[in-house]
Amino acid sequence: MHPVVMESLEDYLAGTLKPADERRVEAHLGGCPTCREEVAAIEDVSQMFGSLRPEECGAPSPGFYARVMASVRQAKAAPGVSSLFGLDVVFARRLAFACLLTLAVLGSYLVSRESAYFNGPSPEAVMAQQGLPAFDSAPAHDNMLIALTAYEH
Repeated sequence: MHPVVMESLEDYLAGTLKPADERRVEAHLGGCPTCREEVAAIEDVSQMFGSLRPEECGAPSPGFYARVMASVRQAKAAPGVSSLFGLDVVFARRLAFACLLTLAVLGSYLVSRESAYFNGPSPEAVMAQQGLPAFDSAPAHDNMLIALTAYEH
């Protein structure tokens, strides 16, 4: 399609083109069969779309928008996966964050108090060493007593 028709095609089809511009477009369409065929095809499509619209299309009845908004407010949302557990998504995220934060605080507390625990050999390790020749020394007997007292608690 040529620029003469392209620039004013919409106004030409709507019938709102100025008389001088309309004569110029019609003169071009009279001499250009390609543009004439394209404009005819566009007019046919426009008429088909116009035939789809019902003749009795008017303003909606009074209160139509109010009734629609009332029905939208009353409509319930479709249940999702989170509704199976009865948790809102935002609440579930906050709950998970609180659990992780609690776990981090308790873990750091336990790590900071770890030095208060018994650092010696475990009772099982001391009992396993009982049959060795080095067990007869004095520190070995002390280790055995420490292990047994720690084992009783």
